[in-house]
Amino acid sequence: MSFAIKYVLVLSLIFFLLGSSPQVASSQAEGAKQTIVQPIEFSHKKHAAQGLDCDFCHSNLEPGEKMSIPDAALCMDCHQAVATDKSSIKKLSQYATSKKTVPWIPVYSLPAFVFWSHRTHLSAKQPCEACHGKVVDMEVVQKTNVTTMDGCVDCHDKKDASAGCRTCHESRTS
Repeated sequence: MSFAIKYVLVLSLIFFLLGSSPQVASSQAEGAKQTIVQPIEFSHKKHAAQGLDCDFCHSNLEPGEKMSIPDAALCMDCHQAVATDKSSIKKLSQYATSKKTVPWIPVYSLPAFVFWSHRTHLSAKQPCEACHGKVVDMEVVQKTNVTTMDGCVDCHDKKDASAGCRTCHESRTS
């Protein structure tokens, strides 16, 4: 077996093992759900029911790899008048007033050897739910199986997108 094939197999194994980190809210690959306790209770389901699209709160900043997490001030634009008596909104207000970042715990993370871009997928007109599942129906965000190597390759195959190793495993600057 050539060095390149062995290298890809080892990287694939590492990617698979790291894809099941203990911080995930849910991992279908493991068959069990783990819930992350966020610093402030937040329901995507309730917010989506208000007609808010994903990009109302999450913007794609340069260079386009990640989506932003809204700061407390953006949330307070609505919550100055909505649900102000709830403890979670009072806590949110404290973060906004002190201009501190809410220490959200990431649900998704990628190993350092995976290069992935939200911008590329948004430009290809992929809806957020293609990777993140039906977040609009989730009280607590759950990690989906699509965000594993198998899930990505399967989606790329179905959409006739490049699924070669270099698509995700070669730096954009190389």
